[in-house]
Amino acid sequence: MASLSDHLPRFSTRAPSAAGVDNATVRKNMHQLVQLRWIAVVGQVVTILVVHFGFGIPLPLKPMLVVLLCLAAFNIASLLRWRRRSDVSNGELFLALLVDVAMLTAQLCLSGGATNPFVFLYLLQVTLAAVLLDAWSTWTMVAITALCFAGLTFFGQPLAFPPDQAQGLLSPYVLGLLICFALNATLLVVFITRIGRNLRERDGRLADLRQRAAEEEHIVRMGLLASGAAHELGTPLATLAVILGDWRRLPHFSSDPELLHEVAEMQIQVQRCKSIVSGILLSAGEARGESSEETTICDFLDDLVDDWCATRPQTTLAYDNRVVDDLPMVSDSALQQMICNVLDNALDASPHWVRLEAERDADVLRLTVTDAGPGFAPAMLAQFGKPYQSSKGRPGGGLGLFLVVNVARTVGGQVSAANRPQGGAAVTITLPLAAITLEEEEAPDGS
Repeated sequence: MASLSDHLPRFSTRAPSAAGVDNATVRKNMHQLVQLRWIAVVGQVVTILVVHFGFGIPLPLKPMLVVLLCLAAFNIASLLRWRRRSDVSNGELFLALLVDVAMLTAQLCLSGGATNPFVFLYLLQVTLAAVLLDAWSTWTMVAITALCFAGLTFFGQPLAFPPDQAQGLLSPYVLGLLICFALNATLLVVFITRIGRNLRERDGRLADLRQRAAEEEHIVRMGLLASGAAHELGTPLATLAVILGDWRRLPHFSSDPELLHEVAEMQIQVQRCKSIVSGILLSAGEARGESSEETTICDFLDDLVDDWCATRPQTTLAYDNRVVDDLPMVSDSALQQMICNVLDNALDASPHWVRLEAERDADVLRLTVTDAGPGFAPAMLAQFGKPYQSSKGRPGGGLGLFLVVNVARTVGGQVSAANRPQGGAAVTITLPLAAITLEEEEAPDGS
């Protein structure tokens, strides 16, 4: 097995970058174009058949069907390409729209040129370009579609339209204009709405990333401050531990059971302070490999509960470990402190009873801490996990749950809170097993 430090949970942000969010949005928009292209293929097939056989207007079916086959082949190639790739550039979107314009121009050229009522479908391409592309690409698309329109007046093959425009909707030409208008309007509403929703989701994710970056910067500042304080506290705590050890050996203390008990209690609390200081330094990356050790999920939780109860002897903790399939993991100080923070908050709200339940659900470890206190105020639930949201009234309070949420989030987990119907509150920590457990290495062949 590799060294334990190789398997330690990596507490680093897993949030997508702003570029990643942008790429995901552009990919969604590209898929919208693929869907629109399939609609265009089906719509053109129906239109060609209705015009040729229904209205009796002769069309060059063979070349028009060849254009449709080319459009369908391009769409299939696009679909396969963007399934394998995660990034889509502005140039690739521009090229995809150019192909659509080229195919539309070819069909119009074969079916009446500029006199075809469906020539106004160019406006759909220009609108999509305005929404999806950079400014230079949009104006280039305007120029290209205008040139295509002009070129249709010279190279388009005229059709034998009957001179019956005065008949209103009974005229095939007027009816084609109406269908073109309805088609343009419908597609614009449907796809511009979808694209707009994609862009709003992107803006929301970017806002979340900015918020998360600000919170993580806040955590870094607190970590630096805590690490410095831990260094400063190490020496006086060590001095206190030595003094208390000397006191226990003095006849004045050893002959008085009550004083001896108080000295022992002081030693426990000093040891607890030293453990907290060591945990802070450990989380800051100092001496981590020396202090980490391999354990299992059940042993990790059992030891954590024993240590927590030993330093809080007046507390009744109902511990229910329902993890059946145990897995190897590394005892990590950040995970320990995260769980202890939740237990401490529950203890503050319910000094005489706290419950910790642990269970494995598929690929996640779920820890639920409940108490019998007054529960969370609605305003706190709405801002759960935000810094300085506390009901204790202490200056600078509310950082415990803030750190809990961020530690869980850095390993891909989450923390949720709710008030129980029977009273009290429940905080649930969900951690993916892949992020906190050790991978079992395969033995070499022949071993």
